[in-house]
Amino acid sequence: MSVAVCSRAGCRAYARWQVVWRNPRIHTAGRRKIWAACDEHVDYLRDYLAARDFPVDVIAFASESAT
Repeated sequence: MSVAVCSRAGCRAYARWQVVWRNPRIHTAGRRKIWAACDEHVDYLRDYLAARDFPVDVIAFASESAT
């Protein structure tokens, strides 16, 4: 099983969050991109995208124990 690593530059922490977004100027409504985020950087990444008026959702990665 692979483990997601935070998308913030220089961070190697395990990601617990998916920051789901799209650039409406170049992507259709059905196209979404996903950045992985650790607890420390989830707000930073979300705010970075929201400041550019990109639609953003933050979703927790599924727990491994929820099988």
